[in-house]
Amino acid sequence: MTLNRISYPETPKGLYEAMLNTEAYINNCGLSHTIIELIKTRASQINGCGYCLDMHHKDALHAGETLERLYLLPAWEEAPCYTAEEKAVLNLTDVLSKISESSPLQVEEAYNRIAKFFNKEEIANTVLAICQINSWNRIALSFGHVPGSYKPQYK
Repeated sequence: MTLNRISYPETPKGLYEAMLNTEAYINNCGLSHTIIELIKTRASQINGCGYCLDMHHKDALHAGETLERLYLLPAWEEAPCYTAEEKAVLNLTDVLSKISESSPLQVEEAYNRIAKFFNKEEIANTVLAICQINSWNRIALSFGHVPGSYKPQYK
């Protein structure tokens, strides 16, 4: 027997407001939109969140990201279309999104790699962006959001 999942209106008061406040902070913290969308898309791939993949592919393409960079994202380590800075961010995204599989040494190596490009504030904001999309993925998967149903509201 399948029970109905939780719809947006059924969530506890303040849940989405808290998530959206964090999202607003991330969008205004100084990280580039390209970096933020790469984090969101890569983490969503790792977590198998079809709804979020649909959303972030549509949003990234609308913002000017190329189709090539999106379809090569699973192979980012070998793809020459990503900068060394983007690869450092993607490495940290992989390590933190797969935290149960990552060793302390892998976390340290990922931190040292990203520290070549970002200061401590930028690293903290990058970590928050990674945590945020991992939370969104878990919400979307738990609440049963349907892949392909995202309707962008571009201005």
